[in-house]
Amino acid sequence: MFSLKEIASVTLTLFAVIDILGSIPIIIDLRKREGRIESEKATIVSGILMIAFLFLGQSILKLFGIDFESFAMAGAIVIFLIGLEMILGKNFFHTDPETKSGSIVPLAFPVIVGAGTMTTLLSLRAAYSLPNVLTGIVLNLVFVYIVLKTSGYIERKLGKDGANVLRKVFGVILLAIAIKLFKTNLPA
Repeated sequence: MFSLKEIASVTLTLFAVIDILGSIPIIIDLRKREGRIESEKATIVSGILMIAFLFLGQSILKLFGIDFESFAMAGAIVIFLIGLEMILGKNFFHTDPETKSGSIVPLAFPVIVGAGTMTTLLSLRAAYSLPNVLTGIVLNLVFVYIVLKTSGYIERKLGKDGANVLRKVFGVILLAIAIKLFKTNLPA
């Protein structure tokens, strides 16, 4: 049932796809724009989304007649807009100042749990036992929470100029990821 090898494989795969370390500039931007990041809320919502999609993802996509390619393209559009925000310094995702929902959109979805994470979860469920996949999800959520909680410390260590450079560089990387998703998922 539980296999350390499977847990390690699932954990590392999800870690690479979620790429929370690469999302640090986005997290810093959100915290600046909204005043704070609700680490607990973002982590819990991310966990609920991952587990729900693990169990219901295939059915949800079938219910709406959506194929993986279309789902990935929609995620690519959101990632593209986030990349543009980072490079241009413009906000495309406006939040109600009273609700401050940036911890959910775009942080929990699609930054932490995007189309790549969701489709990866479906693949992992097919390849590994469910308890091992769930354990890999929990381990990644712990790491996500730690990064979210320490984003202020990370920003102070980077400094204003370091954070600006990192934001621009990762903005370009996000644009490249979005374009790759577009190219990969375009119909032949």
